[in-house]
Amino acid sequence: MGEKIFSQEAIEFALNVAKTEIPLAIWETFYVTVLSTALAVVLGLPLGVLLVVGDKNGILPLPKWFMSLLNVVINLLRSIPFLILMIMVFPLSRLIVGTTVGTNALIVPLVIAAFPFIARLVEGSLREVNPNIIEAAQSMGATPFQIICKVMIPESVPSLISNLTIAITTILGYGAMSGIIGGGGLGKIAINYGYYRYKYLTMVVAVILLVIMVQIFQSIGTRIATKSDRRLKK
Repeated sequence: MGEKIFSQEAIEFALNVAKTEIPLAIWETFYVTVLSTALAVVLGLPLGVLLVVGDKNGILPLPKWFMSLLNVVINLLRSIPFLILMIMVFPLSRLIVGTTVGTNALIVPLVIAAFPFIARLVEGSLREVNPNIIEAAQSMGATPFQIICKVMIPESVPSLISNLTIAITTILGYGAMSGIIGGGGLGKIAINYGYYRYKYLTMVVAVILLVIMVQIFQSIGTRIATKSDRRLKK
């Protein structure tokens, strides 16, 4: 097995793919990951805030039936395996981007899979905010909107960034799975050029590049979260 992986033919094939396909695949993976994360944050951040402020003990309690429905929908979307979700949203992908394969088509299921996850991460970050700070803002006459924008979110920035780092690395992993059903990026290299053609060295190279990208995103996120933590500056 080892001899086949590192045979002259396998090495030459891997080098050829590295020259002709991998640079574009790296860019596609980066593009899809960052854009999908940004769109998922646009949807997930308000939902996460709503889960906290709309709670019965929140600063803006909402009807119990509405909060229960919101929690059920978020939990339902989070429970669907990503590959199944990709197939389920084929019609929506075709409607929005005109196709169900390729890089752009992958963004739709990634956003749908990621925004409930991000909503839960945001919820967890906001619940860590010291309730005494919120009570102090309320006693000074701050409106719920002011408390959200000027107290809750600023106080939870380090935690939000840390959780965003978790989200972006998770989305990167989801995107890699898409190679099985026609997605682009490094997942396509690993599946189409590696696994399906029995060129396991090429597959290993793609996996290593994915690991490196995860480490880069993680390192950047950790550094930003550390710098934004006011408690470490005291």
